[in-house]
Amino acid sequence: MTETLPSQPSDRAQHSFRHELYPYRGDEQFLSGTLGYIHEALEGGEAVVVAVPSDKASLLRGELADEPDVTFVDTMTLGPNPGRLVGAWVDWMKERGEGDRPVRGIGETAWREARSAAHLSELRYHEWLLNRAFVRSSAWSMLCPYDDADEDRSALQTLSRCHPLIRRNGHYVPNEGYLADGDYPFEALNPPCDPFQELHYTHGDLAAVRSKVSRCASDAGVSEDQQRKLAVAVTEIATNSIRHGGGRGTLRTWTQDTTFLCEFRDAGHIPDVMAGRTRPTVDQIGGRGLWLAHQLCDLVEIRSTREQGTTVRLHVDVPD
Repeated sequence: MTETLPSQPSDRAQHSFRHELYPYRGDEQFLSGTLGYIHEALEGGEAVVVAVPSDKASLLRGELADEPDVTFVDTMTLGPNPGRLVGAWVDWMKERGEGDRPVRGIGETAWREARSAAHLSELRYHEWLLNRAFVRSSAWSMLCPYDDADEDRSALQTLSRCHPLIRRNGHYVPNEGYLADGDYPFEALNPPCDPFQELHYTHGDLAAVRSKVSRCASDAGVSEDQQRKLAVAVTEIATNSIRHGGGRGTLRTWTQDTTFLCEFRDAGHIPDVMAGRTRPTVDQIGGRGLWLAHQLCDLVEIRSTREQGTTVRLHVDVPD
């Protein structure tokens, strides 16, 4: 499965985007680090975009006295899918960076609110993708606060691989643990839960794919509104398989806990790690299918290599 997309900078391009991880413990350290970063930006004539949990946003608002060059945004309005976050940051930064004005972002992910292991994995992948999305954006930088209260060294080490820099004592230093080159080390996908439904499809089978998903989603308790959205997403992904994945693919559906999943496998390859992460332009040829899937589903997992082909999993939350 291969979508035609605008060319992306080489993964080995020099990183001019400043992406800092800021481990902290407690509200006092959170405020000292983020306020120092903000005041540094304001003194340099930069705008600031802040996307942090509501309790942390309240702390910052209380210290900033409605500073006009600091904008607070709410990532909760985007829904649970981390695949929408890169596009949102692109929009927020462009809105604040009028002309060539530099912009700084502060983005704290609500790690403890992750819905599943798959969701947590995609949140980490989003952090890594920020380096690819803004690889040549010298006018932008981002601070990622991380609450290290649990002192989980393995979690912090895993996250640090996604950040070229670490902020300590008000300054950033190079992060030796950063995964600068090579492919992202995904966790292996768990096998489908039994019992699962399976359908092999090819040219002319899109109606059968939609019908199969509709029946299985209805049996799983997916709402009618979400079923309509899912029908659009599965049509786009199955169409990509037929057009770019060798003319055929395999659909599997199953329910796991409170999630309904549709998995598509084919022999294609998606070479662009940013596929589906940013809004397609009006004149863009291709690249809309994965973007639509991210907008319509609660989570999208993509694994794609030349050797093993492509797997796309669409997650839909099922009401309790």
